[in-house]
Amino acid sequence: MSELHDDKLKDLELKANTARTLLIEMLVEAGSGHTAGPLGMADIFTTLYFYILNHDPKNPDWPERDRLILSNGHITPIRYVSMAQAGYFPIEELKTLRKLGSRLQGHPERERLSGIETTSGPLGSGLGQAAGIAYGARMDKKTFRTYCLMSDAEQECGNTWESAMFAGKNKLHNLTAVIDRNNIQIDGYTEDIMPLEPLEDKYKAFGWRVLNCDGNNIRDFADKVEQAKAIFEKPTVIIAHNIPGKGIHEIEFDYLWHGKPPKPEEGKKFLEELRTLGGKIRSEHQ
Repeated sequence: MSELHDDKLKDLELKANTARTLLIEMLVEAGSGHTAGPLGMADIFTTLYFYILNHDPKNPDWPERDRLILSNGHITPIRYVSMAQAGYFPIEELKTLRKLGSRLQGHPERERLSGIETTSGPLGSGLGQAAGIAYGARMDKKTFRTYCLMSDAEQECGNTWESAMFAGKNKLHNLTAVIDRNNIQIDGYTEDIMPLEPLEDKYKAFGWRVLNCDGNNIRDFADKVEQAKAIFEKPTVIIAHNIPGKGIHEIEFDYLWHGKPPKPEEGKKFLEELRTLGGKIRSEHQ
């Protein structure tokens, strides 16, 4: 991975802003889907697909590719956007989200779309899948890394902790988990529904290295991923403190936007705000 110079950082920030724009457009077109989580994760997905992952959109089954497991499958619209931007499929196809026969279903399906490693939907399953892939890679003496993206609310699922225990026991240093710590779930705020803190201490107790970052700061996230690569005695979890709804001021931190799409008029307003934000990013880097 090359050094993250200022020009590359600007490029990633602009790509993330474009990703948010494409996301709003596809959600309005679909008339359904999740908004807050995908907006909050746009910076992380952009950084993964355009800076961190070792992958090849023209050869999505390349054996040496890094594996990206999306456990919280409901935020897949932002993954679809990043994949389209990277060249896995045409950007125009984003408008088919959740439509009958589309490859872009509301939760990702492995056999529908090349570049998707696992079918996800039931929360809490992804870390076990990722740990199994990482364990198999070590047995086969493969050097690719496995990344697992999870929501914070799915830390309420018991099988997440079974998987965490397995990965810690087996010292899977080729596994990096990323928790979208946006503090919301469909019924409210995580700390009201089922408190997760002290989340960092829990993972440490299971034998993990824990790193914290600002998940909406691309340089900070990229730095933490680099630190994870340098850890050889245990798996790493990055707790990414994200703003749900990032980029759209009136819906940031609002859990009511967890699982609903913008209406057409709301979409127009949101897109205008993102266009203004894009101009601000350009001016800040001049």
